[in-house]
Amino acid sequence: MVENKMEHIDESFRDSIATVTEDGKRAWIYPKKPKGRYYNARTWVSVVFLIIFFALPLIKINGHPFFLLNVVELKFVLFGIAFFPQDFYLFVLAMLTFVVFIALFTALFGRLWCGWTCPQTVFMEMVFRKIEYLIEGDFMKQKALDKRPWDAEKIRIKTTKHLVFFFIAFLISNTFLMYIIGFDEWKKIITDNPLNHIGGLFATIIFAGVFYGVYARFREQVCIVVCPYGRLQGVMLDPNTVVIAYDYKRGEPRGKLSKDNNEQGDCIDCNQCVQVCPTGIDIRNGTQLECVNCTACMDACDDIMDKIQKPRGLIRYTSENAIKKNAKFKINSRIIGYCIVLTILFSTFVVLLARRSNIETTILRASGLLYQKPDESHISNLYNIALINKTFGDMPIELKVVEPKGEIKWVGNGITHLKEQSVAQSTFFLILPKTEIKKTKTKVIFEIWSEGEKIDRYETSFLGPNN
Repeated sequence: MVENKMEHIDESFRDSIATVTEDGKRAWIYPKKPKGRYYNARTWVSVVFLIIFFALPLIKINGHPFFLLNVVELKFVLFGIAFFPQDFYLFVLAMLTFVVFIALFTALFGRLWCGWTCPQTVFMEMVFRKIEYLIEGDFMKQKALDKRPWDAEKIRIKTTKHLVFFFIAFLISNTFLMYIIGFDEWKKIITDNPLNHIGGLFATIIFAGVFYGVYARFREQVCIVVCPYGRLQGVMLDPNTVVIAYDYKRGEPRGKLSKDNNEQGDCIDCNQCVQVCPTGIDIRNGTQLECVNCTACMDACDDIMDKIQKPRGLIRYTSENAIKKNAKFKINSRIIGYCIVLTILFSTFVVLLARRSNIETTILRASGLLYQKPDESHISNLYNIALINKTFGDMPIELKVVEPKGEIKWVGNGITHLKEQSVAQSTFFLILPKTEIKKTKTKVIFEIWSEGEKIDRYETSFLGPNN
C-alpha cells in the first residue's frame, strides 16, 4: 500500500501551468503572505544581498571601481582586477567553471539558488511583494481590491503602489547602470546638463521601465517562461537530489482532520501550501519546473503541523529516494564526474589568472615586407608593437631584445610610458648583425621592463636571407 500512495494523483496538471487559464489568458497569482523560520532566514539573506547589490558599484580602491562590467567599452573590473578583451579566454574559462558548478550544485541541492539568492526572487518576494502586502494587504484583500469597481479609494491604493514600484525600479535601474558605466560616469549623468547625456538618461529610463514591467506585471513568469534554469533542472536532478518535497508516505491518504480514522495520513488537505506558493503550484504533486524552492510551503505546512500537534517536516528539504526508500544520501558517478571536471577547470583558471600579466604585449612583423639591409653587416625587420596597461597606474616602459643580440630603432618617439588602462601602439626596426642570423626565420625574444623589473616577455620571428 505504501508504494501506491501516489497513484491517485492526476498527472494532468503537468499539461499546463498554474499562471495560464484554459483559454490561454493570464491567471493572476495571489500568494498568501508567508511567515515562519525559513521565511525569516530568507529575509536576512535578502537583506545581505541587497546591501551588497546596492553598495558594490559604490566601492572604490585607490579611486578606481571595485566592480565594473562595462560591456560598451569592453572594460571589466572584478574585485579590483581589471580585465580587457585580450583576457576573453579567462572569461570563457570562468563561465565554463560556473556552468559546471551550477550543474553540480543543482545535482546536489536542486534550485536552492533560485529560492534564496536569485536576484529575481529576492526583489520579487522580498521587496516588491512585501510592499504590495503593506499597501494592499494580504491575498484576500488583494483579490477583493482587484474585483472592486474603480473608485477614489482603489485609485489611491493602486496609484500609490505603482508609484512606489516604479521608484524602486528606478533605483535598481540606476544601480544597474552604475555596474556598467561606473559611479563617476553615472554621477555626471544625473548632475550634468541632461542634453549632454541623452544616451545615459534614455538607458536609465528604459531599464527602469523593464524592471517595473517585470516586477509589477510579468512577475513569476520570468522563472516559469523565461529563465532556462528551471527547465534544465529536469536533466540535472536525480532521485538523490535534495529538493523541497512532500512526504507522501507520511501525508497520504490526505483528508480532513479526524481522530477516528487511523488510516488517514498527516496531510489534512488544508491547501495552505498552495495558497502561499508564489508560482501557484501544489507541491504535493511532486517536483515541478515552476517550483523555485522558496520554502513558503514548508513554513505554511510546519505551522499547520504545530496546530494539529503533528511533527514538522511533512514538506521539507529531502530527496525522492529519502522519501521512497528511506535511503541516505549517496555520492554517485555523475557527482564524482562533475567534481573532477570542476576541479580541473577551476585549477586551470586559478593558474592562468595567477600567471596573467599586468601588461599585454603584441609584437608582429609588418605584413607584406621582407627584410632590409641598412649596411653590409646588418639585417633589419620592421615590427608593429601594441602594449596594453591593465593596471590602474601609469608606468614607464623599456623594450629590450634579449635573444639574439640586436638594436631597437623606433620609428618616431616610440613607447616609453604607458597610461593606466590604455593601449599604446608604435613601430620599430630590429637590427641584427648578420652573424646572428643562421636561417631564414630566427627566433627573437623581447622583454618589457618597468622601473628595473621585468613585467612581460614576448617571442616572435625575424626574417633574414637564406644562408
